Amino acid sequence: MQHSPAYTLRFAATISVVASIIVATLSVALKDRQERNRLLDVQRKVIDVSGLVRVAGLVRPGERLSSDEVVDRFNDAIRPVAIDLSSGAYAPEIDVTAFDQRRASHDPATSTTAPDNKAGLTRLPDNAIVYHVMSGDDVSGLILPIEGSGMWGTVYGFIALSSDLRTIQGITFYEHKETPGLGGEIENPGWRALWEGRRAFDDDWIPQIRVIKGPAGSVDDAPFEVDGLAGATITGRGITNLVQFWLGPQGFGPYLERFRTERANG
Repeated sequence: MQHSPAYTLRFAATISVVASIIVATLSVALKDRQERNRLLDVQRKVIDVSGLVRVAGLVRPGERLSSDEVVDRFNDAIRPVAIDLSSGAYAPEIDVTAFDQRRASHDPATSTTAPDNKAGLTRLPDNAIVYHVMSGDDVSGLILPIEGSGMWGTVYGFIALSSDLRTIQGITFYEHKETPGLGGEIENPGWRALWEGRRAFDDDWIPQIRVIKGPAGSVDDAPFEVDGLAGATITGRGITNLVQFWLGPQGFGPYLERFRTERANG
């Protein structure tokens, strides 16, 4: 049977409307699940910062956690806190469970143009989330989100500082476009372990930690240096730049200074 052009158009329009309704319904139905999965993903990445969470007893080497275990251990020992990035002041009006820092940094309404920087960042979020590692009522360390340009794209990760705020207890990179076997070695647990115990700042609280070309000395002999990645000098330089940026005055520097002052004043 041959249908008229008008019938065909009406039929196509009806199918489009029905399909749109189905997609919209599924989107609404899945929104809560998607948000839970996003939050779980963040919690798992925070827990993956090897040094500090191991010291805090959250994860044993080689241990695989179920989703429920991730949530339980995160809630037991990690306290996410929202801050105003430029001043370092706390931002209690921000819902830390719903805040998406990456999305905020891309939205002109919730971000600002980044000053010139070696980390390759073009915009900075107005607010950011820092993670307090708790020991009872005391903060035993901080976990900070970090990002910046690598060889082929943006590198995302977390860095953990011990209670003295100078010593690096762990670092992890969970998303990047670096070349497997070269810059991609930033994911290698062996290389990540080289950061543990290194010093992030000098005595004047200026970030000094850096990835060098070639092997670094021991923690005692080279407290500010980490082994380079063979064949990936640009990636190593990118990691140095992004870590120093976020530990510095344009990143989490104001918050770290405020935190040190508050703790010194009791």
